[in-house]
Amino acid sequence: MPACRTKLPAPEAQVKILAANRQAGYNYFLFERFEAGMVLTGTEVKAARDGKVQLKDSYAQVEGNEAWLMNAHISPYSHGNRANHDPLRNRKLLLHRREIDKLLGKTRDRGLTLIPTRVYLKNGRIKCELALARAKKLHDKRAAERARTTAAEAREALRGQRT
Repeated sequence: MPACRTKLPAPEAQVKILAANRQAGYNYFLFERFEAGMVLTGTEVKAARDGKVQLKDSYAQVEGNEAWLMNAHISPYSHGNRANHDPLRNRKLLLHRREIDKLLGKTRDRGLTLIPTRVYLKNGRIKCELALARAKKLHDKRAAERARTTAAEAREALRGQRT
């Protein structure tokens, strides 16, 4: 009997969102997104799996050909000992060299910022989704709010017509 050489389809990645930066979409225009691994200590992994991650004021930057997650708060693990981690330490992000070079060029030349949009668990690994972003001005936020309101009113009007 000949050996079967066809590849089995890869199982769908199971994703569990640990933290989401919901303010990012309100404060920034989000463009391209990247998935990065994170270098974490043992107590950080356990705290992150418990959902003790806060991304509100965090950002990422490229320094010395390495990507770093700055100002992200991972609370100390409740059952950790004296070797517990510092909640606000800078964490290294794992990206391919081409991606790091691309991000470095876009953040330097175009004035874009790297914003973490969510931290999630994918196939047992903790990943961080980064987005290239440009800050919204006040009038941009007002225009977005106006568009959201008109879309909601239109949906409500369509709902009212059906009944």
